Amino acid sequence: MTTILTPASDDGPGRHGIGARLAPAPGDGRAGEWADKLFTAVRAADEYSALDVVTNALEAGLDAETVLLEVVGAVQHKVGVEWAAARMSVADEHAATAINDRVVAALPVQRPDTFLGRITVACVDREWHALPARLLAETLRLRGWQVAYLGAQVPTAHLVGQIHRTGADAVCLSAALSTRLPPAHAAITAVQAIGTPVMVGGLAFGADGRYARRLGADAWAPEARAAADRLSAGPLPRPRPPHQVADDLPHLTDQEYTLVSRSSRTLVRDTFRRLRERFPAMADYDDDQRERTAEDIAHIVDFLTAALYVDDDDLFTGFLAWTADVLTARGVPDRSLLPALDLLDEQLRDFPRARRVLAAGRTTLTTRPETHTPEVRP
Repeated sequence: MTTILTPASDDGPGRHGIGARLAPAPGDGRAGEWADKLFTAVRAADEYSALDVVTNALEAGLDAETVLLEVVGAVQHKVGVEWAAARMSVADEHAATAINDRVVAALPVQRPDTFLGRITVACVDREWHALPARLLAETLRLRGWQVAYLGAQVPTAHLVGQIHRTGADAVCLSAALSTRLPPAHAAITAVQAIGTPVMVGGLAFGADGRYARRLGADAWAPEARAAADRLSAGPLPRPRPPHQVADDLPHLTDQEYTLVSRSSRTLVRDTFRRLRERFPAMADYDDDQRERTAEDIAHIVDFLTAALYVDDDDLFTGFLAWTADVLTARGVPDRSLLPALDLLDEQLRDFPRARRVLAAGRTTLTTRPETHTPEVRP
């Protein structure tokens, strides 16, 4: 198996597969010019020039929300595209994200005389991609809401405690990575259990919101403006009475997700060992290559378990297609993913849903065209 070239940092877009980048926001035609200037600044890791771009854009007549979503958000999307095409390193991506976060903090927000209400905005547990949630929080502030922005990776118990203290009218949860759907579901049901409605957003929930509906969220929005518009239109529907996870996802009663998830470390370890036995060339891998190969197998297992959780083959095949695009951009054959799928299939013979998902993944890889232009997938 040829090692998959995933970045070494836990916040890189490609490390986790699909879902890590923002989609560009349509709107003010003037924003594109300023987005180009901001990208030039962040590409050079020049924070001062980036701040100047934002200041000048505001002085030129762009409103703060446009700058927030159509300049900063569009640049962050482009950063993800450039990483996927191997034109930016992980270090470059991190520098750009940090500068964009600093730019967001510099945007002026006028305190309204009367707040529209209280909203808590947070990333679900284990979700590190915080900028989409930050953009939503700032959009809501600009529109007159009092916002408690909790940032990345908020444990569900602490989220519920914060809501009890602040009395939020609604909670907005963000998740960029579909592997975070199980903790997202736990957060949704826990918040609803105390009578607070939940809106979710982020690419983890699907470009069409399919996983938001499947997990029982009270509302879903594809991007920050849509979320703000929905909250302004009136209160979210009151959540259902407390219920069990299986009420939303009855297929979980077969225990496949639970058993595969609990054995994930063993699956990764045994798949890596069997790869070494089956492909003697791995004996010549250096430490970095071996570590990356083990990480790649772990990503495959993570997305397999997420697909089992929501019982959706597309979640897994979308991850494999995105990963294959990234591999192609780096000159690594996308068929290098197949041996790991075969070995997992051998170990999961007693799990029909898992084998179905793996078979769908194998079909996705074997039917791909020889060349494919990499892009950030929704």
